[in-house]
Amino acid sequence: MENRREPCNFVIFGATGNLVRDKLLPALYQLENASLLGPTLQFTAMARRPLSQENWIDAMREALQKQLGANFEAAVFQRFARRFSYLRGDHREDATYTAMKEHLAQPSAMTGAACENIVFYLAIPPNDFFNVVTQLHRAGFSGGQERHRIVVEKPFGEDLESARKLNAHLHNYFSEEQIYRIDHYLGKETVQNLLVFRFANSLIEPIWNRNYIDHVQITVAESQGIGTRAGYYDSTGALRDMLQNHMMQLLSVVAMEPPAQLDADALRDEKVKVLRSIRPIPRRAVNNYAFRAQYGAGVVDGEAVLGYQDESGVEENSTTETYVAAKFYVDNWRWSGVPFYLRTGKRLHEQLSLISIRFRHPPRQLFRETPLANLEPNWVILSLQPHESMHVEIHAKQPGLGMNTRATKLYATFREEDEKSTDAYETLLLDVIEGDRSLFIRFDEVEMAWQVVDPILRQWSHDVDYINTYPAGSWGPEEADRLFDSEEHEWRNHV
Repeated sequence: MENRREPCNFVIFGATGNLVRDKLLPALYQLENASLLGPTLQFTAMARRPLSQENWIDAMREALQKQLGANFEAAVFQRFARRFSYLRGDHREDATYTAMKEHLAQPSAMTGAACENIVFYLAIPPNDFFNVVTQLHRAGFSGGQERHRIVVEKPFGEDLESARKLNAHLHNYFSEEQIYRIDHYLGKETVQNLLVFRFANSLIEPIWNRNYIDHVQITVAESQGIGTRAGYYDSTGALRDMLQNHMMQLLSVVAMEPPAQLDADALRDEKVKVLRSIRPIPRRAVNNYAFRAQYGAGVVDGEAVLGYQDESGVEENSTTETYVAAKFYVDNWRWSGVPFYLRTGKRLHEQLSLISIRFRHPPRQLFRETPLANLEPNWVILSLQPHESMHVEIHAKQPGLGMNTRATKLYATFREEDEKSTDAYETLLLDVIEGDRSLFIRFDEVEMAWQVVDPILRQWSHDVDYINTYPAGSWGPEEADRLFDSEEHEWRNHV
């Protein structure tokens, strides 16, 4: 298949930005170190800064040494750096694309021929996607040329309408098979392992349903604030930045049915079915399904920090949410009546990403006159960060004469001590190069996720006079507990 041919050039727009420095370069370096980059693959780093080739190589070396520390190897970097060329240009200007086309038409030092299969990675602000896609078309890199691929970072639109417009614009020039909408959460080892955990174990799959599971929690907690991203974040907020994309993807992986086969479209078909099954939120009932808040001043890791409205670049009296909690129901046969609680926030107590599945209580008649009458429920916990792990919490009798129990954790270890972890971007970038779209998002997934949260966005766009607050360093506002269906439900704040 033509689109499966590996590219010979990988063009990175916005090459001097934080995303490239902190994520893409370390991931590509590790692929080089593992000898997973083809011998003819070259990279073109494009940005506005007036850097020479030597300046760019020095900047790469400095960034990788900082990110990798003792794992940086000069010999590997030397091989890696030979693949790069730096092209100065503003992606907003026509002349940049003329220069890029001339550059890519030059015979490769590795093959002696011009490059025909190209990846274009848009590590640029979302507002610039439209112009870059149009310019790539004018330069002759679109149309029926299935060999080219375009990688789009989130956020994909800012609401349902804008997402549809962006998708229509992309499809004017590129086919769906050429478009890779990246969500790095889907490249995390634990998320991929969840598929195996569920579908490769006859012990697990029969109980993964409403008959045994009481509720599901998905938490993405960040201890840091907005840093220097006020310009982006103050117009985006936690709902758009995290919940609509990353967290809805995690929900769909937890709740999906087993696909007919492990190919890109079969996997994504099942995720879309989940999103289509989520109960619509009535506009008048948004407050029963979602809660937002904003961090105030507080203490994080022993250090006093500013409140959101005192951060540099934030609009005066901003009501942008830095915390959102929401409740969803998947109205299908497997999950009917099971609440899915999602929450995310900045300046919370610690950096933590968890998928927590709580099981129903067993019948209690057997233990009704013993200390076991009020047993804690069983859990399956999948930790995405700071450490990737999976474990099951069950009860066992404590040694001794009494009938007392303690919680025991059964770890589903998927990495041996001598096996190093793989960054999500390593997985996803290799998939882009190899033409595997299984872990990338199809547009109907994007569209359905926006459709789910659109009533919340619309309601909050009118509620601009007041927003609840929570102290930085806490686990968020206590008022979010009102979303729970039961008094015994509470947020899981630990692995």
